[in-house]
Amino acid sequence: MNQSSSRHDRRLVVVVRADPVICGHSGEARNLAEAALHRGFTDVRILTWPLERLREAGLPLKPLDTVLPYSPGICVERPEPVGDYKVPDGRYVAGLTGRLVELFTDGVPTVCLSLYLSPHTGAVTEALRVARSTGLPVEVTTVAEAVGSDVTNVVRSCVEEERFGAAAHVLSDYLASDLCVAVSRYTRDLIVECAQEIDDRHGTFFAEQCRERVQISYPAIDTSAYTGLDSAETTSVLAARGLVPGGYVLYLSRLAAAKGVDDLIEGFTLSAARSRSRLVIAGRGPEEAELRAQAAASPAAPRITFLDDVDDAEKPHLMAGSAAYVLPSKPRPEFVETFGIALVESLLAGGGPVVTTDTGGIGEAVGPYATVVPAGSPEEIARALDAVLALDPRARETTAREARAHALQFDRAVVLDALLDKLARATRRDPVGPRSPARV
Repeated sequence: MNQSSSRHDRRLVVVVRADPVICGHSGEARNLAEAALHRGFTDVRILTWPLERLREAGLPLKPLDTVLPYSPGICVERPEPVGDYKVPDGRYVAGLTGRLVELFTDGVPTVCLSLYLSPHTGAVTEALRVARSTGLPVEVTTVAEAVGSDVTNVVRSCVEEERFGAAAHVLSDYLASDLCVAVSRYTRDLIVECAQEIDDRHGTFFAEQCRERVQISYPAIDTSAYTGLDSAETTSVLAARGLVPGGYVLYLSRLAAAKGVDDLIEGFTLSAARSRSRLVIAGRGPEEAELRAQAAASPAAPRITFLDDVDDAEKPHLMAGSAAYVLPSKPRPEFVETFGIALVESLLAGGGPVVTTDTGGIGEAVGPYATVVPAGSPEEIARALDAVLALDPRARETTAREARAHALQFDRAVVLDALLDKLARATRRDPVGPRSPARV
């Protein structure tokens, strides 16, 4: 183990489901890592899962040859599992935790950020406990970022199923971090609401701590990838797909039930827009087969195109060339849209107007710069499409400029600076570390 480090060394470790997973927060991890290089971090690492485990989990994945390389100076690690078939589960978490212990005890001052509480924050909390037990010097501060599925898919389900221990485990690990953040006000409120339900049933005081300690840190976006696009290059990129600027309505995100793509297909079929525009559905996910079947059965089928191989370089051009970008997300038990990264990316790209719903934290992402329709309403999507496609070009340009100015607040450098400032203030207030939740 190398215990030597320069006094100027500083490390950022991001623990996340990273590329090639199709998820806004895998992109956020990349963006925070890239921003850290420009903020003086000498060692930037993303710790994630081996590719075979991601495939086995059934997560929607980009083709590997479409993933853009990370900048020199960013190291992506995929620790191998620990143990063999006699360990039925936890092998990959053990590998991740063990590697974190090594990084935490090698003498380099480290900021460790975990995206997704389960299992990443749990691995960080355990690794830090082990690191401190070794007696080796440990200079680590931790940030845990809660995303929507942490609450909807883990904490809320534990509450509904009366699984107190599992819910307490997630919240306890979260509150053991030096800084607790949520990706939106909506997410923060949801965390407090679930914690209050646990407290009311079991006499704990998680909600009080969450109200006091959880701050908001919006997702970090590489705004430069979406601004200043060359129009000739956009035209060329679109031509390779048989598309023309302004000739299509775009959906670009995961193909999952909560995203409302089924409503979009039906809404597009009902709209007058289908006679002069195409609908391009770009993405992969668990509902892909069902959505393709729905589209094939639609009267608008000849004007609906699916793309399952869009890479990171092509994505901004598709957004910039769209006549409208539609994300009709709707709340589902397994997922609620807690921010809407793709919506901000579309605002930055300056394509057509955005049509979306008021689900979850979407309003925080788009501000007043979107046409909002009720969730689960194909008829309203049809009306919105016809309205935005008929807008005066000058009005569209004015709104697009204002929307881009709004979206620039989510630039990755701005978000990282704010996050590090929050971390510095949190550790100054509590120099002995956060309390562990306990029963009253």
